[in-house]
Amino acid sequence: MKWVTTANVHFDRVASPWLIRRFIDPKAEFFFVARGQEDKRPADAIPIAIPGTAKLGPHDKDGPTFMKLLREYKLNDPALERMAKVVDEGVRFVTEGYRPPIGDREGAIAIGYLAFSDGMILHKKNDQERLDASFVAYDALYALFKANKGMSLVARDQSQESGSSGRL
Repeated sequence: MKWVTTANVHFDRVASPWLIRRFIDPKAEFFFVARGQEDKRPADAIPIAIPGTAKLGPHDKDGPTFMKLLREYKLNDPALERMAKVVDEGVRFVTEGYRPPIGDREGAIAIGYLAFSDGMILHKKNDQERLDASFVAYDALYALFKANKGMSLVARDQSQESGSSGRL
């Protein structure tokens, strides 16, 4: 399948292609169009996070594109739902000035992933390189949420009766 989004991918428009490649379409191809030139997108590509797109448009009152993909493709996985919350809180941090309260683990992770995403824009020269280089970070977050419900490794170790592992 071919997918298209706007150029200069960042955060939700990196997490969403990760989700597509890992859980919807392992052979997905991604195309990028400049903002304001969305009408020049490939006709045979599924638009994601493009203004005016009915089901999989950009973040809005229905949530980020990542969350819309979860619903559209009926991906019922608690680890992916936690990731959707990270993406949602990161998007709201940027667009609404949301600031996660102390104890909001997903919000804290979102802030870190936003910094990672900002750095990737500076580090990699094009969108495909940014996706390729970023997917490992989303693989790692998924592994964390899948393995221990999002607890830090220290918190998980402390909750076990065997005592602390000494990790920091």
